[in-house]
Amino acid sequence: MIRLVVGLGNPGKEYERTRHNAGFWLVERFAQASGFTLRKDPKFKALVGKKEGGAAGSSTFFLLPQSFMNLSGQPVQMLAGFFRIKPEEILVVHDELDFEPGVARLKQGGGIAGHNGLKDISQRLASHDYWRLRIGVGKPPAGAEGADYVLQKPMAEDKAAIDQAIDRALQVLPEMLTGDMQAAVQKLHSSEPKPAPEKKDPPKKEVPVKEPEPQKSGGLLKSLFGKK
Repeated sequence: MIRLVVGLGNPGKEYERTRHNAGFWLVERFAQASGFTLRKDPKFKALVGKKEGGAAGSSTFFLLPQSFMNLSGQPVQMLAGFFRIKPEEILVVHDELDFEPGVARLKQGGGIAGHNGLKDISQRLASHDYWRLRIGVGKPPAGAEGADYVLQKPMAEDKAAIDQAIDRALQVLPEMLTGDMQAAVQKLHSSEPKPAPEKKDPPKKEVPVKEPEPQKSGGLLKSLFGKK
């Protein structure tokens, strides 16, 4: 069962539409659809919401750290410690450079691939056992730094694909909250759009090349000396 959902991002107007805030986007949309409010809680340095009516009458906390990405672990550690929430009862929603826009996948633990928010959370919790909902934002173009890329706004086409991935993730979030991770993984991953097949150029038709006709014997001599 998931008792704490953490959306990762950076606070402030200048960051709210950037790729790094994909985790914020999902949690904010779920709060709006579910009818609970994310309120600023200075004690936890975060926006915090609570959804009642979980499994066995339990509630789920939703948290958006307001301490910037590289310090995301502190609010998570404080709230989880206060309410005695175990790492395996935590779901962290974050942007993923290794996935194209439109991809959303769920897993537990694993490498953090240089993600500063995950790095701080793992250090603060002293564990990698929390669950991760990874929202693909695409790889940076050749020569661009990942740190700069995630702090930029996605193009309209990419944003639409990211929104679709968030929609699919929100449909299976209830299964995640009740702890039915196997069903959530199956539904989420099977609903992933298939990549368009690569277009192959039609085979080129070979045009037969005529061999030059051999000159008749004596033709060159006749042209030089004329007829005898």
